Amino acid sequence: MVDDINHSFKILIVDDQEEYRETLDSILKSNGYYTDTASSGHEALEKLKKEKFHLVLTGFIMSGMNGIDLLEVIKRDYSDTEVIVFTGYGLVKNAVDSVKKGGFDYFIKSQDPEELLTSIERLAKSRNFKNKNSTLIKDKSTFPFILETSSERFKKVLDIGRKVANSNANVLILGESGVGKEVFARYIHQNSDRNSEIFVAVNCHAFSETLLESELFGHEKGAFTGAHERRIGRFEAAHEGTLFLDEIGDTSLETQVKLLRTIENKKIERIGSNKLIDVDFRLICATNRDIYKMVADSLFREDLFYRISTITVEIPPLRERREDLPKLINFFFKKAEFEFKKEIRRVEADVMRFLLNYHYPGNVRELKNIVERLVILSDNGIVKVEDIPEKKGVLNFSLDSEKIKTLKEFRREAETEYIQSILTLCNYNMTETAKKLGISRRQLFNKLTEYGLR
Repeated sequence: MVDDINHSFKILIVDDQEEYRETLDSILKSNGYYTDTASSGHEALEKLKKEKFHLVLTGFIMSGMNGIDLLEVIKRDYSDTEVIVFTGYGLVKNAVDSVKKGGFDYFIKSQDPEELLTSIERLAKSRNFKNKNSTLIKDKSTFPFILETSSERFKKVLDIGRKVANSNANVLILGESGVGKEVFARYIHQNSDRNSEIFVAVNCHAFSETLLESELFGHEKGAFTGAHERRIGRFEAAHEGTLFLDEIGDTSLETQVKLLRTIENKKIERIGSNKLIDVDFRLICATNRDIYKMVADSLFREDLFYRISTITVEIPPLRERREDLPKLINFFFKKAEFEFKKEIRRVEADVMRFLLNYHYPGNVRELKNIVERLVILSDNGIVKVEDIPEKKGVLNFSLDSEKIKTLKEFRREAETEYIQSILTLCNYNMTETAKKLGISRRQLFNKLTEYGLR
């Protein structure tokens, strides 16, 4: 089955050689692309006035207007349209010059058409990721807000992020689960000279070893059982943008070897292929594990660690930036009111006291989840103390010694009750529940198994 992304990717083929033009048209149509053709540069420009195309494939030598002239007009008047120039072997230099003038790539007619298809597929996938990424940034008003801080320690972290952004140095972000490592990675990306390109995030913990390899490097059709079509990996998708590998400490030693080779050479091989593909990406990694101990215990490759940690930053947990709590609490209440279409008129004093004094082992993510729960369960616009998760364990700060629990016991009970409440709210829809909890389906399933929930 052809990838649906191809159907929405529109290509205009321009060449005055009818036979070659129709051959390209046939090849691209058979791969699911929407195509149109033009026999000259002037005809191509007329079509561009009437219809938007994502890519123009143009010959170099054409009567009237050659490929370079057409490229320059397109880059001037239709800057969002990419151009690939194709030519004969003897004019490779001219094709290379087209890239210098803003062309996406060039193609030599004598090459295997698969080379051209690979380049187009990478462009189509990248544009799709970029569109999703742009929408995500616009929708996630959380992104800039949780980086507003009164904490001197966190301000220093943000300052490092700004300074490192415009370099191409690899960054390793350390911090507990829920502190906002991905948000900080996006902050670096948005402040870099790659900010107009794509930001691709991969949670390494969410995939098995085999699936992670396919996710990162892609695969060819028939490479393994179930590989019904070619798939572009995240390294390719992040070409010219930023790749964020979250929870990199959860990768196997075998995967780490492949990551090291790719980071060093900036080349990848899809599963089922021995063809090397050049990739240009900015790498940011993150983990909530003790990566130094993992290196010492030979659970994480030392050479890979040094390769990914040119700059290392640690995001402080929420309990160490408590001065930010009032603004964050207010922000998440307003965000939840909008998302769940519920107006909050009053928050009981004990609720606010709890929110300001709780230690938040799950950090910013846990604060967000607690506030969402309170808004969902509120009645008549009033947030009540009885709706606080695990009320008896959390709010009773004067517990006697016989009632004191270990942090592990307390966290288990609190998570069990909260997961159960969100499951009920979502009618036991696993995907929706995982989304609201800010974890993957696999992580949710592991929690259900661990806590004996059904």
